[in-house]
Amino acid sequence: MADAFAAAAEPTRRRILQLLAHGPMYAGDIAARFDVTRSAISQHLGVLVEVSLVSAEQQGRQRLYRVEPSGIARLQAEIASFWTHELDELVRDADRLAGARRTRTTSEEHP
Repeated sequence: MADAFAAAAEPTRRRILQLLAHGPMYAGDIAARFDVTRSAISQHLGVLVEVSLVSAEQQGRQRLYRVEPSGIARLQAEIASFWTHELDELVRDADRLAGARRTRTTSEEHP
């Protein structure tokens, strides 16, 4: 998976990002916050590292994970562009609907 948007959409990974937003954490400390195996959390962390939302630093036998600001910024830009496009479409649809209603109302008033 090489898509940050899809990676962050998964609920467990989103919760990991929320935890790491408060500061760096060791993998074991992250895993302790979930009711799934450490292996599952490790896989989620691997996906987040792969898409550059999180970075990992080896410290002895442990890995310290932290949010990668540039990755988060790219994700925010992707979300913003998505919503901008979707909202533009919504405005166009609303304008079309309003125009259709005005036309229908006018034709009903002046048969």
